[in-house]
Amino acid sequence: MKKILVPIDFSKTSEYAAKMAARIAKDTKATVYLLHLIELPKGVVDMGTGSRFSIPESMLYLRKVREKVLSFKNDFFDTTIDVKYFIKLNNPFEGIQKYADKIDTDIIIMGSKGHSEFEEIIIGSNTEKVVRSSHRPVLVVKKDEKKCKLKKIVFASNFKKENTEVFQKFIDFASIFNSSIHLVKINTPSNFESTRSKTKNKRIYCRF
Repeated sequence: MKKILVPIDFSKTSEYAAKMAARIAKDTKATVYLLHLIELPKGVVDMGTGSRFSIPESMLYLRKVREKVLSFKNDFFDTTIDVKYFIKLNNPFEGIQKYADKIDTDIIIMGSKGHSEFEEIIIGSNTEKVVRSSHRPVLVVKKDEKKCKLKKIVFASNFKKENTEVFQKFIDFASIFNSSIHLVKINTPSNFESTRSKTKNKRIYCRF
């Protein structure tokens, strides 16, 4: 694991994501990329022309955002961790996906809620979109890292050959925390396999 992407919105849950990223980065020597996305109102293309924003106001706002990102970086990462930060104009879902591809990140670590009840809907929705559509591992953090020991991790799969590479990455991640792994396959009426037939030559529980 060399690169960790952490989208931040300065909410409590993005703080939790940062703490988790710091812990993983210390163990893996990975570089952390903090990404703050600014979503402009629809119809605002040029801040200096034909909009309610002036260039001085825009520059002041961006400077304040940069100061806040730097403060966030200093609060949650010590000098032993390589941290880079970026501020981009884009909506959260598209921006996260685009930047993850740009830096070729190994994992995306996200919080699941925003500042307010309204933002919980917006941020939570974008987190779900990223989880469902990303072809990269996504870790969603909902509570303080100090209370999240990752002692037990569930891997849900159909256990077909095409998931072998994904499972290996999962094992690598679990080994960082010395976690116990539980393997789960969900049966459906139209696609049912008995536990005995599925585990005939497989272990259903692994400890590292």
